[in-house]
Amino acid sequence: MDRAAKQALVTSLHDVFKNTGVVVVAHNSGMVAAQSAEFRKRVKEAGGTVKVTKNTLAQLAVKDTASEGIKDLLKGPTVLAFSKDPTAAAQAAVAYAKGNEKFVILGGAMGKTVLDAKGVKALAELPSLDELRAKLIGLLNAPATKIARTVKEPGGKLARVIQAKAAQGA
Repeated sequence: MDRAAKQALVTSLHDVFKNTGVVVVAHNSGMVAAQSAEFRKRVKEAGGTVKVTKNTLAQLAVKDTASEGIKDLLKGPTVLAFSKDPTAAAQAAVAYAKGNEKFVILGGAMGKTVLDAKGVKALAELPSLDELRAKLIGLLNAPATKIARTVKEPGGKLARVIQAKAAQGA
């Protein structure tokens, strides 16, 4: 890789570290190409991206970003998984690590918060942003539905009483 390509890679990684919701760092030693491709596919399906790069370039890229705390994790054969959704990359990485012992999660970063392996696993257990939005909308709609049912119910009772009286008279 020539100097210009390295500079371009560092610049693109710097933008990634500045703009993503979460970055997961893992060791992938001993994984074959098919396993790496499977991991990339799972992260992409979750809405994230996987990048394998030299640690020295990644350490240069992480400078002056909120994720600067992961600099110490960038040793050995590492792979970076990142996504804008704060849980997507973590969920995909944790799910893949359960089925592959050669893939070991080291930690990550969510904004300025540096996460260890347990922190990444805890983050993966949280619901996604879309699921949280759906729950919030459901909670907001429930009281309105109950109010409408409560307001409508006395009129329904009155109509049933009148219908019962009419049926008695006939």
